[in-house]
Amino acid sequence: MSAQRQETVRRLAAPDITGRKGKTPIVCLTAYTAPMAELLDEACDLLLVGDSVGMVIHGLPNTVGVTLDMMILHGQAVMRGSRKAMVVVDMPFGSYEGSAEQAYANAARLMKETGAQAVKVESGPTVAETIDYLVKRGVPVMGHVGLRPQAVLVDGGFRAKGRGEAERAKILDEARATAAAGAFALVVEGVAEGLAREITQAVDVPTIGIGASAGCDGQILVTDDMLGLFDWTPKFVRRYADLRGEILGAVQTYADDVQARRFPGPAEIYFPKAG
Repeated sequence: MSAQRQETVRRLAAPDITGRKGKTPIVCLTAYTAPMAELLDEACDLLLVGDSVGMVIHGLPNTVGVTLDMMILHGQAVMRGSRKAMVVVDMPFGSYEGSAEQAYANAARLMKETGAQAVKVESGPTVAETIDYLVKRGVPVMGHVGLRPQAVLVDGGFRAKGRGEAERAKILDEARATAAAGAFALVVEGVAEGLAREITQAVDVPTIGIGASAGCDGQILVTDDMLGLFDWTPKFVRRYADLRGEILGAVQTYADDVQARRFPGPAEIYFPKAG
């Protein structure tokens, strides 16, 4: 096999995403496993291995407990399952805030061990300098403004941002600083619709909205929310399927068949060969 010519598919990269500013909206979803990445790859421009994996897959109450090792493990899985989409991996809480040097060491390890094309950091008062440091050393960075899940303990919960004038100005300033520092794109989460549009117009890199505005340059959702795998989803999620209901029904049917000895049947059993 190794000597045969293999078909190659070029993955999208940071310049491809940046070049979509103001053009066809960018399609993004989260992915944490190889099978899901394979299903999403063809339709998506970008797959985000989000630290939301802590809540979605590991049952944590928020993203604060997610570790770099967890992100690397899931990043490796998504890279194995995808071929075309750009893969971006979240830098988890505590892996980049201490210093630019700490951020670079962790980002370099993450990219080396997963093969992902970029990392994502949540923006804040000191993060623009870190983004500049990373980009100048060859690490493509996606920023994240607005509702910042890693700041949930400071904010006291998950709530929409930018409804007051002072907070609105602060988020807009952070967005501008993040783009100016060299981020190739910017996630805008949980902000008032008008602010999301203002950010999109104010920065020269694409904005990826989640609970923001249809006027953003792209959209992202947590895939498990969009597929209806939970009995509750945030206001900004549109359910495109009810897989929770499908799974519950399938499991109950399986349980009924086992208890009634309808499973396994002749089609699922191995019999001795004749002769």
